[in-house]
Amino acid sequence: MYNPKSKKAEEFIDHQEILDTLAYADAHKDDAALIDQIIAKARLKKGLSHREASVLLACTLDEKNHEVYELAREIKRDFYGDRIVMFAPLYLSNYCVNGCLYCPYHAKNHHIPRKKLTQDEIRAEVIALQDMGHKRLALEAGEDPVHNPLEYILESIHTIYSIQHKNGSIRRVNVNIAATTVENYRKLKEAGIGTYILFQETYHKESYEHLHPTGPKSNYAYHTEAHDRAMEGGIDDVGLGVLFGLELYRYEFAGLLMHAEHLEAVFGVGPHTISVPRVCPADDIDPGEFDNGISDEIFEKIVACIRVAVPYTGMIISTRESQKVREKVLELGISQISGGSRTSVGGYAEEEPEEESSAQFDVSDHRSLDEVVKWLMDLGYVPSFCTACYREGRTGDRFMQLCKAEQIHNCCLPNALMTLKEYLEDYASPATKATGERIIAEQLQNIPNLRARAVVEQHLAEIEQGQRDFRF
Repeated sequence: MYNPKSKKAEEFIDHQEILDTLAYADAHKDDAALIDQIIAKARLKKGLSHREASVLLACTLDEKNHEVYELAREIKRDFYGDRIVMFAPLYLSNYCVNGCLYCPYHAKNHHIPRKKLTQDEIRAEVIALQDMGHKRLALEAGEDPVHNPLEYILESIHTIYSIQHKNGSIRRVNVNIAATTVENYRKLKEAGIGTYILFQETYHKESYEHLHPTGPKSNYAYHTEAHDRAMEGGIDDVGLGVLFGLELYRYEFAGLLMHAEHLEAVFGVGPHTISVPRVCPADDIDPGEFDNGISDEIFEKIVACIRVAVPYTGMIISTRESQKVREKVLELGISQISGGSRTSVGGYAEEEPEEESSAQFDVSDHRSLDEVVKWLMDLGYVPSFCTACYREGRTGDRFMQLCKAEQIHNCCLPNALMTLKEYLEDYASPATKATGERIIAEQLQNIPNLRARAVVEQHLAEIEQGQRDFRF
């Protein structure tokens, strides 16, 4: 029986409730009066239920779909303004004991080179990332209790935070590792992680068990309940995500929103981020083997519907997607993107030879961070390297209260401009720096509080003189 307050995976992600939701959406996909009511509710910017949002996703009325897209753009602007947060993944190890059928790291793949970074290699990778201008990393590692125990992850986090190179430092480390215990999540919290991210891959239990035939990850309930244990372990910010293409996208969409509703119901805090990866080519993985792939148009609609359904959440897109797709979904809801990414184990300090690739998936957007930053500014966005909320304790319910009240941008725009200024001074090419100086001058006028604007202007001048790391 469906119960969003239950701590049991099969009850807060109830299969029959999803089937009933999809049937309801099919029955009402052309119901203009109901769709108008749902859009009117979405305009209040308090979110939608999984059933309401599923009706919008199923809607076949062009005029109503256009309204949803416009509303997604409006909500994105109201909550996040023009800011786009920048990050990079850092793969520590691709040793893995799981048998996931969609991932080249699966245990039976004897073709892919297995690698694990030493702490000295991590230092080299982090310095290379700092020299690019990155301040925020997402750590990735396969599940292997021998090669990648939690102690290795904790030591790696400590190493990363300890590295100061020229004007560079990593100020926030997010972690995407396998489901674990409350005690281990508490240790990750104590190590100073930002967001704990774990993708569900698919919410369809039968499909999940088929796609995960062996290894610890095959336990559907243990995996699905991981975010609960993370929050019980004191981690304020957790990130959700599904791998679109493994199961019917409307099923996954409903399950994803039910998971967000569950976190709200139990902890009073929904997901800090939602990621929307799609299955893509990898070492021994052919996306054509999965018959639930989605078009760019459907992908864009999914992003727009998530944005109106969960207006407060950050939305992440990686370099799996092309420049063209990323440009389209930025306006519809995406607020965080990676740039200059490597999906191999290491690969920043020294690029891997193609024949020795340890990459988890093929990258579609191969541009450097500098190119991505300039592209964003040419589109009118403000690339942000800000980590202030995490470092000022604005996490969990504190962050959500400010975000839901549309007040978080009063901190975020000043912080975005100051961290962008740091990037321009320390790392940008001449063309990027010229564009960035213009963007900063324009965006300063969007800080409504004159006193706050004056403080930002003072700090911008101090950054030019060599000072760093100001934050509101």
